[in-house]
Amino acid sequence: MNVRQRLEHNEELLLSPRACLSENSRGRERAEPPDDVRTCFMRDRDRIIHSKSFRRLKHKTQCFLAPEGDHYRTRLTHTLEVSQISRTIARALALNEDLAEAIAMGHDLGHTPFGHAGESALNDVHPGGFRHNEHSLRIVERLEKDGRGLNLTYEVRQGILRHTGAALPETLEGQIIRFADRIAYINHDIDDAIRGDILSERDIPDDISDVLGNRHSMRINTLVVNMIDYGEQTRRIGLVDEYQKAMDDLREFLFEKVYRNPRAKSEESKGIDILKRLYDYFCKNPDKLPQDMRPSLEKYGVNDTVRDYIAGMTDRFAIVRYEDIFVPKGWAKY
Repeated sequence: MNVRQRLEHNEELLLSPRACLSENSRGRERAEPPDDVRTCFMRDRDRIIHSKSFRRLKHKTQCFLAPEGDHYRTRLTHTLEVSQISRTIARALALNEDLAEAIAMGHDLGHTPFGHAGESALNDVHPGGFRHNEHSLRIVERLEKDGRGLNLTYEVRQGILRHTGAALPETLEGQIIRFADRIAYINHDIDDAIRGDILSERDIPDDISDVLGNRHSMRINTLVVNMIDYGEQTRRIGLVDEYQKAMDDLREFLFEKVYRNPRAKSEESKGIDILKRLYDYFCKNPDKLPQDMRPSLEKYGVNDTVRDYIAGMTDRFAIVRYEDIFVPKGWAKY
Protein backbone atom coordinates (compact mmCIF):
# COMPACT_ATOMS: atom_id res chain seq x y z
CA MET A 1 0.00 0.00 0.00
CA ASN A 2 1.56 3.32 -1.08
CA VAL A 3 0.96 6.70 0.56
CA ARG A 4 -2.03 7.62 -1.61
CA GLN A 5 -3.70 4.28 -1.00
CA ARG A 6 -3.18 4.71 2.73
CA LEU A 7 -4.74 8.18 2.59
CA GLU A 8 -7.71 6.83 0.65
CA HIS A 9 -8.09 4.03 3.18
CA ASN A 10 -8.09 6.60 5.99
CA GLU A 11 -10.84 8.53 4.22
CA GLU A 12 -13.00 5.41 4.22
CA LEU A 13 -12.41 4.94 7.93
CA LEU A 14 -12.70 8.53 9.12
CA LEU A 15 -14.97 10.50 6.82
CA SER A 16 -18.75 10.71 6.87
CA PRO A 17 -20.77 8.48 4.53
CA ARG A 18 -21.90 11.78 2.96
CA ALA A 19 -18.34 12.80 2.09
CA CYS A 20 -16.99 12.58 -1.44
CA LEU A 21 -14.18 10.03 -1.17
CA SER A 22 -11.17 10.55 -3.40
CA GLU A 23 -11.28 7.00 -4.73
CA ASN A 24 -14.92 7.56 -5.79
CA SER A 25 -14.19 10.62 -7.92
CA ARG A 26 -15.77 10.63 -11.36
CA GLY A 27 -12.31 11.31 -12.70
CA ARG A 28 -10.74 13.63 -15.25
CA GLU A 29 -11.58 14.50 -18.85
CA ARG A 30 -8.29 12.84 -19.84
CA ALA A 31 -7.43 9.71 -17.89
CA GLU A 32 -4.15 9.76 -15.96
CA PRO A 33 -2.38 7.20 -13.80
CA PRO A 34 -2.90 7.94 -10.09
CA ASP A 35 -0.17 9.61 -8.06
CA ASP A 36 1.73 7.47 -5.54
CA VAL A 37 1.60 10.11 -2.80
CA ARG A 38 -1.37 12.43 -3.35
CA THR A 39 -5.07 11.72 -3.70
CA CYS A 40 -6.75 13.10 -6.82
CA PHE A 41 -8.13 16.13 -4.95
CA MET A 42 -4.77 16.91 -3.35
CA ARG A 43 -3.28 16.78 -6.82
CA ASP A 44 -5.92 19.20 -8.13
CA ARG A 45 -5.20 21.64 -5.32
CA ASP A 46 -1.50 21.57 -6.15
CA ARG A 47 -2.11 22.10 -9.86
CA ILE A 48 -4.22 25.17 -9.12
CA ILE A 49 -1.72 26.66 -6.67
CA HIS A 50 1.13 26.25 -9.17
CA SER A 51 -0.84 27.79 -12.07
CA LYS A 52 -0.18 31.19 -13.59
CA SER A 53 -3.80 32.21 -13.03
CA PHE A 54 -3.47 31.61 -9.30
CA ARG A 55 -0.33 33.75 -9.05
CA ARG A 56 -2.03 36.63 -10.85
CA LEU A 57 -4.70 36.83 -8.14
CA LYS A 58 -2.27 38.71 -5.89
CA HIS A 59 -2.58 41.77 -8.14
CA LYS A 60 -6.35 41.67 -8.74
CA THR A 61 -8.83 43.86 -6.88
CA GLN A 62 -11.02 42.30 -4.21
CA CYS A 63 -13.15 45.23 -3.01
CA PHE A 64 -11.15 48.47 -3.20
CA LEU A 65 -9.40 49.35 -6.44
CA ALA A 66 -5.65 50.06 -6.09
CA PRO A 67 -5.78 50.83 -2.35
CA GLU A 68 -2.88 52.76 -0.84
CA GLY A 69 -1.90 50.33 1.88
CA ASP A 70 -0.46 46.87 2.33
CA HIS A 71 -3.25 45.40 4.45
CA TYR A 72 -6.24 45.55 2.11
CA ARG A 73 -7.41 42.26 0.67
CA THR A 74 -6.62 41.16 -2.85
CA ARG A 75 -8.30 38.39 -4.79
CA LEU A 76 -5.52 36.06 -3.60
CA THR A 77 -5.93 36.78 0.11
CA HIS A 78 -9.69 36.39 -0.31
CA THR A 79 -9.09 32.96 -1.84
CA LEU A 80 -6.91 31.93 1.09
CA GLU A 81 -9.55 33.06 3.58
CA VAL A 82 -12.24 31.07 1.75
CA SER A 83 -9.95 28.05 1.82
CA GLN A 84 -9.35 28.35 5.57
CA ILE A 85 -13.05 28.73 6.38
CA SER A 86 -14.13 25.87 4.11
CA ARG A 87 -11.46 23.52 5.46
CA THR A 88 -12.55 24.19 9.04
CA ILE A 89 -16.19 23.40 8.23
CA ALA A 90 -15.35 20.32 6.13
CA ARG A 91 -13.06 18.91 8.81
CA ALA A 92 -15.63 19.43 11.56
CA LEU A 93 -18.35 17.71 9.51
CA ALA A 94 -16.04 14.82 8.55
CA LEU A 95 -16.24 15.77 4.87
CA ASN A 96 -13.38 15.75 2.37
CA GLU A 97 -11.17 18.66 3.35
CA ASP A 98 -8.89 18.24 0.32
CA LEU A 99 -11.81 18.54 -2.09
CA ALA A 100 -13.11 21.65 -0.33
CA GLU A 101 -9.64 23.21 -0.41
CA ALA A 102 -9.13 22.49 -4.11
CA ILE A 103 -12.47 24.09 -5.04
CA ALA A 104 -11.73 27.10 -2.84
CA MET A 105 -8.32 27.63 -4.43
CA GLY A 106 -9.82 27.62 -7.94
CA HIS A 107 -13.16 29.33 -7.43
CA ASP A 108 -12.05 32.87 -8.36
CA LEU A 109 -9.39 32.21 -11.01
CA GLY A 110 -11.69 33.72 -13.62
CA HIS A 111 -12.08 37.13 -12.01
CA THR A 112 -11.18 40.14 -14.14
CA PRO A 113 -8.98 43.08 -13.18
CA PHE A 114 -10.81 45.74 -11.13
CA GLY A 115 -13.04 43.24 -9.34
CA HIS A 116 -16.75 43.05 -10.07
CA ALA A 117 -16.53 46.35 -11.95
CA GLY A 118 -14.31 44.59 -14.49
CA GLU A 119 -16.71 41.67 -14.64
CA SER A 120 -19.53 44.10 -15.38
CA ALA A 121 -17.47 45.74 -18.13
CA LEU A 122 -16.80 42.48 -19.96
CA ASN A 123 -20.38 41.38 -19.44
CA ASP A 124 -21.50 44.53 -21.25
CA VAL A 125 -19.23 44.24 -24.28
CA HIS A 126 -18.65 40.53 -24.86
CA PRO A 127 -21.24 38.63 -26.93
CA GLY A 128 -22.97 36.21 -24.58
CA GLY A 129 -21.88 38.16 -21.52
CA PHE A 130 -19.26 37.31 -18.93
CA ARG A 131 -19.54 35.50 -15.59
CA HIS A 132 -16.44 34.93 -13.52
CA ASN A 133 -17.44 31.45 -12.33
CA GLU A 134 -17.84 30.25 -15.92
CA HIS A 135 -14.51 31.81 -16.82
CA SER A 136 -12.84 30.15 -13.83
CA LEU A 137 -13.94 26.83 -15.29
CA ARG A 138 -12.71 27.83 -18.74
CA ILE A 139 -9.29 28.64 -17.31
CA VAL A 140 -8.80 25.25 -15.66
CA GLU A 141 -10.29 23.33 -18.61
CA ARG A 142 -9.02 25.21 -21.66
CA LEU A 143 -6.56 28.05 -21.00
CA GLU A 144 -3.93 26.98 -18.48
CA LYS A 145 -0.85 25.03 -19.55
CA ASP A 146 -0.74 26.62 -23.03
CA GLY A 147 -4.28 25.53 -23.85
CA ARG A 148 -4.12 22.04 -22.39
CA GLY A 149 -5.87 22.98 -19.16
CA LEU A 150 -5.19 21.53 -15.72
CA ASN A 151 -7.26 18.37 -16.32
CA LEU A 152 -8.93 18.55 -12.91
CA THR A 153 -11.42 16.06 -11.50
CA TYR A 154 -15.12 16.42 -12.23
CA GLU A 155 -15.97 17.30 -8.61
CA VAL A 156 -13.50 20.18 -8.44
CA ARG A 157 -14.54 21.56 -11.83
CA GLN A 158 -18.21 21.42 -10.93
CA GLY A 159 -17.57 23.02 -7.54
CA ILE A 160 -15.72 25.89 -9.22
CA LEU A 161 -18.53 26.45 -11.73
CA ARG A 162 -21.31 26.30 -9.16
CA HIS A 163 -19.73 28.27 -6.31
CA THR A 164 -22.21 30.99 -7.27
CA GLY A 165 -25.46 31.01 -9.23
CA ALA A 166 -28.68 29.03 -9.03
CA ALA A 167 -27.31 25.50 -9.46
CA LEU A 168 -25.93 23.76 -6.38
CA PRO A 169 -22.78 21.63 -6.51
CA GLU A 170 -23.45 17.90 -6.29
CA THR A 171 -20.98 17.43 -3.42
CA LEU A 172 -21.46 18.78 0.09
CA GLU A 173 -17.86 20.01 -0.08
CA GLY A 174 -18.78 22.16 -3.06
CA GLN A 175 -21.81 23.51 -1.22
CA ILE A 176 -19.57 24.55 1.67
CA ILE A 177 -17.63 26.83 -0.68
CA ARG A 178 -20.76 28.82 -1.52
CA PHE A 179 -21.16 29.72 2.15
CA ALA A 180 -17.44 30.09 2.90
CA ASP A 181 -17.08 32.52 -0.02
CA ARG A 182 -19.84 34.75 1.31
CA ILE A 183 -18.72 34.50 4.94
CA ALA A 184 -15.22 35.54 3.87
CA TYR A 185 -16.02 38.46 1.60
CA ILE A 186 -18.75 39.99 3.74
CA ASN A 187 -16.52 40.07 6.77
CA HIS A 188 -13.22 41.04 5.19
CA ASP A 189 -14.89 43.76 3.11
CA ILE A 190 -16.25 45.21 6.36
CA ASP A 191 -12.73 45.04 7.79
CA ASP A 192 -11.28 46.82 4.74
CA ALA A 193 -14.07 49.42 4.77
CA ILE A 194 -13.30 50.19 8.41
CA ARG A 195 -9.60 50.47 7.55
CA GLY A 196 -10.51 52.88 4.75
CA ASP A 197 -12.73 55.04 7.01
CA ILE A 198 -15.83 54.13 5.02
CA LEU A 199 -17.44 52.39 8.00
CA SER A 200 -17.03 51.92 11.71
CA GLU A 201 -18.18 48.96 13.79
CA ARG A 202 -20.80 51.26 15.34
CA ASP A 203 -22.47 51.65 11.94
CA ILE A 204 -23.44 47.97 11.75
CA PRO A 205 -27.10 47.66 12.86
CA ASP A 206 -27.59 46.29 16.37
CA ASP A 207 -30.01 43.58 15.23
CA ILE A 208 -27.19 42.11 13.10
CA SER A 209 -24.46 42.52 15.73
CA ASP A 210 -26.67 40.96 18.39
CA VAL A 211 -26.77 37.75 16.33
CA LEU A 212 -23.34 37.64 14.70
CA GLY A 213 -21.15 39.65 17.10
CA ASN A 214 -19.46 43.01 16.94
CA ARG A 215 -15.95 42.05 15.82
CA HIS A 216 -14.51 40.62 12.61
CA SER A 217 -13.29 37.38 14.18
CA MET A 218 -16.47 36.95 16.22
CA ARG A 219 -18.72 37.21 13.17
CA ILE A 220 -16.72 34.62 11.24
CA ASN A 221 -16.58 32.27 14.22
CA THR A 222 -20.32 32.62 14.85
CA LEU A 223 -21.21 31.74 11.25
CA VAL A 224 -18.73 28.87 11.02
CA VAL A 225 -19.88 27.33 14.31
CA ASN A 226 -23.52 27.68 13.30
CA MET A 227 -22.84 25.98 9.97
CA ILE A 228 -21.18 23.09 11.79
CA ASP A 229 -24.05 22.79 14.28
CA TYR A 230 -26.61 22.98 11.48
CA GLY A 231 -24.76 20.34 9.44
CA GLU A 232 -24.53 17.95 12.39
CA GLN A 233 -28.23 18.32 13.18
CA THR A 234 -29.72 18.30 9.67
CA ARG A 235 -27.01 16.54 7.63
CA ARG A 236 -27.25 19.45 5.16
CA ILE A 237 -25.07 22.47 4.42
CA GLY A 238 -26.58 25.74 5.57
CA LEU A 239 -27.37 28.06 8.46
CA VAL A 240 -30.16 28.31 10.99
CA ASP A 241 -32.78 30.79 9.68
CA GLU A 242 -31.89 33.48 12.23
CA TYR A 243 -28.21 33.39 11.26
CA GLN A 244 -28.94 33.18 7.54
CA LYS A 245 -31.13 36.29 7.81
CA ALA A 246 -28.46 38.14 9.78
CA MET A 247 -25.83 37.32 7.14
CA ASP A 248 -28.17 38.36 4.31
CA ASP A 249 -28.97 41.62 6.13
CA LEU A 250 -25.27 42.27 6.65
CA ARG A 251 -24.62 41.72 2.94
CA GLU A 252 -27.39 44.17 2.03
CA PHE A 253 -25.93 46.66 4.52
CA LEU A 254 -22.59 46.34 2.70
CA PHE A 255 -24.20 46.99 -0.67
CA GLU A 256 -25.81 50.13 0.68
CA LYS A 257 -22.83 51.50 2.60
CA VAL A 258 -19.80 50.18 0.69
CA TYR A 259 -20.45 48.54 -2.67
CA ARG A 260 -22.65 51.44 -3.86
CA ASN A 261 -20.78 54.12 -1.92
CA PRO A 262 -19.59 56.86 -4.32
CA ARG A 263 -16.51 57.58 -2.22
CA ALA A 264 -15.48 53.93 -1.96
CA LYS A 265 -16.15 53.20 -5.62
CA SER A 266 -15.18 56.53 -7.21
CA GLU A 267 -12.42 55.00 -9.38
CA GLU A 268 -14.38 52.02 -10.67
CA SER A 269 -15.81 53.87 -13.66
CA LYS A 270 -12.24 54.42 -14.85
CA GLY A 271 -11.51 50.71 -14.56
CA ILE A 272 -14.65 49.90 -16.53
CA ASP A 273 -13.67 52.37 -19.25
CA ILE A 274 -10.15 50.90 -19.44
CA LEU A 275 -11.42 47.35 -20.03
CA LYS A 276 -14.11 48.37 -22.52
CA ARG A 277 -11.65 50.39 -24.57
CA LEU A 278 -9.05 47.61 -24.48
CA TYR A 279 -11.67 45.09 -25.58
CA ASP A 280 -12.77 47.27 -28.49
CA TYR A 281 -9.18 47.99 -29.52
CA PHE A 282 -8.01 44.37 -29.60
CA CYS A 283 -11.17 43.16 -31.34
CA LYS A 284 -10.44 45.69 -34.09
CA ASN A 285 -6.69 45.02 -34.03
CA PRO A 286 -6.18 41.32 -33.21
CA ASP A 287 -2.71 41.52 -34.78
CA LYS A 288 -1.71 43.60 -31.73
CA LEU A 289 -2.38 40.71 -29.35
CA PRO A 290 0.70 39.02 -27.84
CA GLN A 291 2.28 36.30 -29.92
CA ASP A 292 1.28 33.58 -27.47
CA MET A 293 -2.40 34.48 -28.00
CA ARG A 294 -2.27 33.87 -31.77
CA PRO A 295 -3.13 30.14 -31.61
CA SER A 296 -6.28 31.05 -29.67
CA LEU A 297 -7.42 33.29 -32.53
CA GLU A 298 -7.60 30.30 -34.84
CA LYS A 299 -9.16 28.06 -32.22
CA TYR A 300 -11.68 30.37 -30.51
CA GLY A 301 -12.04 33.44 -32.73
CA VAL A 302 -11.35 37.10 -32.05
CA ASN A 303 -13.98 37.93 -29.42
CA ASP A 304 -13.28 34.96 -27.15
CA THR A 305 -9.53 35.39 -27.46
CA VAL A 306 -9.72 39.07 -26.55
CA ARG A 307 -11.99 38.25 -23.61
CA ASP A 308 -9.54 35.63 -22.37
CA TYR A 309 -6.62 38.05 -22.70
CA ILE A 310 -8.30 40.91 -20.85
CA ALA A 311 -9.88 38.78 -18.13
CA GLY A 312 -6.45 37.33 -17.36
CA MET A 313 -4.86 40.73 -16.82
CA THR A 314 -3.94 42.04 -13.39
CA ASP A 315 -5.07 45.55 -12.47
CA ARG A 316 -1.68 47.11 -13.05
CA PHE A 317 -1.06 45.26 -16.32
CA ALA A 318 -4.42 46.49 -17.68
CA ILE A 319 -3.40 50.04 -16.78
CA VAL A 320 0.01 49.62 -18.44
CA ARG A 321 -1.55 48.25 -21.65
CA TYR A 322 -4.07 51.08 -21.67
CA GLU A 323 -1.31 53.67 -21.28
CA ASP A 324 0.76 52.04 -24.02
CA ILE A 325 -2.13 52.18 -26.47
CA PHE A 326 -4.11 55.31 -25.59
CA VAL A 327 -1.87 57.72 -23.68
CA PRO A 328 0.44 59.79 -25.94
CA LYS A 329 4.13 59.66 -25.19
CA GLY A 330 6.35 62.69 -25.14
CA TRP A 331 8.60 63.37 -28.13
CA ALA A 332 12.18 62.41 -27.58
CA LYS A 333 15.05 63.22 -29.92
CA TYR A 334 18.33 61.50 -29.29
